[in-house]
Amino acid sequence: MRIDYDSTLKTIASLTSGESDEIALMATVVCELHHADDRFDWTGFYRVTEPGMLRIGPYQGGHGCLVIPFDRGVCGAAARTGEVQLVDDVDAFAGHIACASSTRSEIVLPVLDAEGQLIAVLDIDSDRPAAFDQSDAAGLGRILQDVFARA
Repeated sequence: MRIDYDSTLKTIASLTSGESDEIALMATVVCELHHADDRFDWTGFYRVTEPGMLRIGPYQGGHGCLVIPFDRGVCGAAARTGEVQLVDDVDAFAGHIACASSTRSEIVLPVLDAEGQLIAVLDIDSDRPAAFDQSDAAGLGRILQDVFARA
């Protein structure tokens, strides 16, 4: 099954209405996303906990890396550049951190708050090569904007 981003956005908006706690929001978003698409092998947030450092947040799937500096891996690249990282083949990404040996491709999106500050990255791994494309980046981006950039 492949995610219907419009429907998932509506479901997440309904579930998170009135909630402001970032951890509760992340947990709800991850749960809904992870179970909405069979390409999603690992789905989780890495939170900015200090300058230049990401720490694991709510996630679904096997264990993830606990700490990722901004200067390492796909998550670090998304945090450092503020740009979506679409990686068709993780083995071809210089500096990829192999938290799970099953990961073949990955998409990572920066998560911004209402003031435009980076608060986390959303990391989704797949056990399939080239599992993600620009439509995933756009759909996931809309969800993150709706949930975390509320004024």
